[in-house]
Amino acid sequence: MAAKCGAEVILSDSSELPHCLEICRQSCQMNNLPQVHVVGLTWGHVSRDLLALPPQDIILASDVFFEPEDFEDILTTVYFLMQKNPKVQLWSTYQVRSADWSLEGLLYKWDMKCVQIPLESFGADKEDIAESALPGRHTVEMLVISFAKDSL
Repeated sequence: MAAKCGAEVILSDSSELPHCLEICRQSCQMNNLPQVHVVGLTWGHVSRDLLALPPQDIILASDVFFEPEDFEDILTTVYFLMQKNPKVQLWSTYQVRSADWSLEGLLYKWDMKCVQIPLESFGADKEDIAESALPGRHTVEMLVISFAKDSL
């Protein structure tokens, strides 16, 4: 959607799942988006593709905060990208699955802050959106993560 609206987009999925990268390429082709560059990245892994990325302004992340054991790998990769542009923000959603799963400690560790955006502020607080059952009766949060220091 961002590319359709004119944004310069780099689309990524796990470098460990080449079939997912191929689906990304096919999606770009089917949606007439030849300018979208598809890159294989794996959270927490430093790769040539990660090192070659230009500074980002916004990281739109879908379905990334799913398994708690991946949370730190996600944030370390975002931290690396923040070194290239300290003003970059990670925009994502998070479905609360357990009170034991929290990003707070990791955000503190990596000197990041998180602002929750109320779903009702953009009409996403309905039980049925775009023929999806989410958020439904689930607790879903919209998050914007950035460096904790405002001076950067």
